[in-house]
Amino acid sequence: MAILIVDDSPDQHLLLQSILTKAGHTDIRTADSAQAAFRELSLDAPQPSVPIDLVLMDLLMPEIDGVTACKRLKTHEQLRDIPVIMVTANHDLANLKEAFAAGAMDYITKPVKAVELLARVASALTLKQEMDCRKAREAELRRSNEELQRALKEVKVLRGLIPICASCKKIRNDGGFWQQLEEYLGEHSEAEFSHGLCQPCIKKLYPGVYQD
Repeated sequence: MAILIVDDSPDQHLLLQSILTKAGHTDIRTADSAQAAFRELSLDAPQPSVPIDLVLMDLLMPEIDGVTACKRLKTHEQLRDIPVIMVTANHDLANLKEAFAAGAMDYITKPVKAVELLARVASALTLKQEMDCRKAREAELRRSNEELQRALKEVKVLRGLIPICASCKKIRNDGGFWQQLEEYLGEHSEAEFSHGLCQPCIKKLYPGVYQD
């Protein structure tokens, strides 16, 4: 899984990369500013790509700080599920509160301790995997439901030329057999039938019973 380190300090890049690489993380990318991170994530593209599974974001950076960068990232539907961990030397609770309000899921304090970094990274990547699996299942369910609805619509809607006997009103089905009208419609639609006799038929069939 890909991890993006966003920090204006080259030394911090080297430290975090070293810890993560030794722990077995092979896909590690770096950005020295929020703008560089946006380019890495194709943030300004019509359809931002999602090559990153976790962002380690420095809280204090020139021009665009970590809180503002996180907030902007979370405005994109394709990117908002990427976990963001703030890396900060600032222990001010107000700043951390702003970071969480912006969408950050966790934070790590500087100087970074390897054990703490790896534990929080592992937790964030596990969460990302679970979210990706859930989204994949939901997408598959939506596709299956759409296919089912299309199939049902095709089954229940009568189309095209229907051969019908001009005398007895039976319909010739796809197998070449003649079916009663109500039987055919029952198989090819959601209609249900109740049987009775209209007044002209009563008069014709039971002339002694019918009275005008």
